[in-house]
Amino acid sequence: MVTGVQWAPNRKGEQQPVIKVKEGLMKIFGTDGVRGAVGKWPMTPEFVLKLGWAAGMVLGQGGRRRVLIGKDTRISGYMFESALEAGFSAAGVDVRLLGPMPTPAIAYLTRTLRGSAGVVISASHNPFQDNGVKFFSATGEKLPDSVEAEIEELLESPMTVAAPNALGKAQRIDDAGGRYIEFCKSTVDIGLSLANLKIVVDCAHGAAYQVAPRVFMELGAEVIRMGVEPDGLNINDGVGSTEPDALIGAVAAHQADLGIALDGDGDRVLLVDADGQVLDGDILLYIIAADRKHRLGYGGGVVGTQMSNLGLELAIKNLSMPFIRARVGDRYVHESLKQHGWLIGGESSGHILCLDRHTTGDGIIAALQVLAAMRHEQKTLRELADVVRIYPQTLVNVRTERKIDLDNPQMNAAIRQVELAMGDTGRVLLRASGTEPLIRVMVEGEDSAQVAQFAQDLAGVVRDIAAR
Repeated sequence: MVTGVQWAPNRKGEQQPVIKVKEGLMKIFGTDGVRGAVGKWPMTPEFVLKLGWAAGMVLGQGGRRRVLIGKDTRISGYMFESALEAGFSAAGVDVRLLGPMPTPAIAYLTRTLRGSAGVVISASHNPFQDNGVKFFSATGEKLPDSVEAEIEELLESPMTVAAPNALGKAQRIDDAGGRYIEFCKSTVDIGLSLANLKIVVDCAHGAAYQVAPRVFMELGAEVIRMGVEPDGLNINDGVGSTEPDALIGAVAAHQADLGIALDGDGDRVLLVDADGQVLDGDILLYIIAADRKHRLGYGGGVVGTQMSNLGLELAIKNLSMPFIRARVGDRYVHESLKQHGWLIGGESSGHILCLDRHTTGDGIIAALQVLAAMRHEQKTLRELADVVRIYPQTLVNVRTERKIDLDNPQMNAAIRQVELAMGDTGRVLLRASGTEPLIRVMVEGEDSAQVAQFAQDLAGVVRDIAAR
């Protein structure tokens, strides 16, 4: 919330108002850019205008002063696209507008079109009432904390405008979709054919609604399209990777071999097999890692997160591959992969990184790697997935209106009690969401009923603490 307005001189010595969002330096970046409810700070047109300017001043340094902007299908995307365009122009940075395009497509196109940065307007799997802004560097990777800190610091300064002859120009890129489709297809062997596969592709009425079905069709699959009628309000509504029930029904109704569910911005994916079983990111990550190991002789390890199922960890170790856990968030998985020189990692939610194929998580490309493994192994999706024993896991999201300290005697005692009851066959994890006002309570163990009860018990303790 805005706490006050101060005045400071601009570069010409003129006094201009400076909006102070918080005392001290602002902290607007979460684990995946800036996100919030539309019309409330920070997702207001005024703030996003200033954000575009600040990002332009930081990211547009050097010879290449050009950024690419893509978005998902939310109605508010039009407003924020215009605000960002104006902010970058004021900073003297040219803009290339890509329109609705998956988040990983922006990362790829930023590299190939030689942009100084890529910008995505999206709130990923959130409903249409939310939106966000996230950035990629010139190399197609998430911005490091140090660059985000530079942008945040500049947001505390008065906004300036480049000289009239130095303002940035805007141009639309009409062939962005075709470029990205060809890139996706290039991530599998040129001889790979998906002929005789019937696939339901659920695009969540989101950013991938045009490109995703074409990728699988052009590789020979029979594709049933789903979630491809965005109206600005229905993104992720009853469809997509966060709500797979509709896809399960469609796979059964069409007697399909499998279903693919993307989220609103196309960077995460879940699969449904012919029997209607949902395969989350943990199982998909194992299938990809096993294929890389057996077929390509991959000698590195795999990075999961604190939320990765114990069954994934054990299955990866059975491949004689090292496995480590990073903090939740694909940027932290990416950092850990780079640190160890490994190539494969991901999250249970379906963010899968194959750094030998792309610089960031990509739902379409991850699905293609799984389909390629099916073809290479000549096995069904269910046969590949059955190797992994997934331990029962319950996740309870507790909504909070304020930041709460979970490191307190009441919470610690409740966690210890659960851990003692489960012994070495279970895990407990509590963490604050990086994108929503939620505390996530996760319990994992051998007995599903016990796990569910323990999760509800711990969630009740969180609610009690939050209510004080």
